[in-house]
Amino acid sequence: MARRLSKRKQKRREEYVLKEQNKVDEGIFDTKTMIFLSKFINKGIIAKLNYPIARGKEADVYVADPGAADLVKGMSQVIIKFFRVETSSFFKMDEYVIGDRRFAKRKTKLSKLGIVLWWCKKEFLNLNAAMKAGVRVPVPLMFNGSILAMSFIGNDGVPAPRLKDCELDDPEGTFDKILSDTARLYKNKLVHADLSEYNILMWNGEPYLIDMGQAVVTDHPRAHAFLKRDVINITAYFKRQYGIDRDAETTYNAIVRKPGTIA
Repeated sequence: MARRLSKRKQKRREEYVLKEQNKVDEGIFDTKTMIFLSKFINKGIIAKLNYPIARGKEADVYVADPGAADLVKGMSQVIIKFFRVETSSFFKMDEYVIGDRRFAKRKTKLSKLGIVLWWCKKEFLNLNAAMKAGVRVPVPLMFNGSILAMSFIGNDGVPAPRLKDCELDDPEGTFDKILSDTARLYKNKLVHADLSEYNILMWNGEPYLIDMGQAVVTDHPRAHAFLKRDVINITAYFKRQYGIDRDAETTYNAIVRKPGTIA
């Protein structure tokens, strides 16, 4: 089971919401984005946008109240991810798209908006593929333009902590689950391609892989280089943080040679 680090005491919902609500006006809501967002409301995916829980160069992530659609029935919150258009960093993402057979018909030259639209669709498809593979990820609900809706992982409006912010009761067991999910992805023709302690949430003792936009299919020309990097990153973290010594090369070879296992 995972706990918040003692120096980072779990926030009460009221404290968290008040702090984050004050950031809403700093958002990225231009006219085009509002048009994209209106479809989520019209489709009943969300009823109201609330407050941000994460900000980055590529995207802002908000908590929203679910709408009336069957797809979100029973959910207390929904995640809305807004991909930023006015950022040059998306041009670095071509290496994750060019060579992916799912996007073979795309143009090699795209505007910033064009890149963002492809990236949003790509994360939606990757989340679907990961979920079908039995990997713990946010449930993809809908995408439109530069906006992606997913299930919320957390409680009472407070998101689950990232792996890097947790002290694990069973680090070796958690490590095994992450490696098993990595192998399961590979067996089902997908590589996360950015796996680290920053892109894993811990909830009810289980690791959830997030930020799947860069994930590639296994016939991508750099898929195995990305997979090896994933394994090196996560083994280095558990060795550094918990003293668990696993050989990254041996683990990588086991995943490739025996898909679905980490033997």
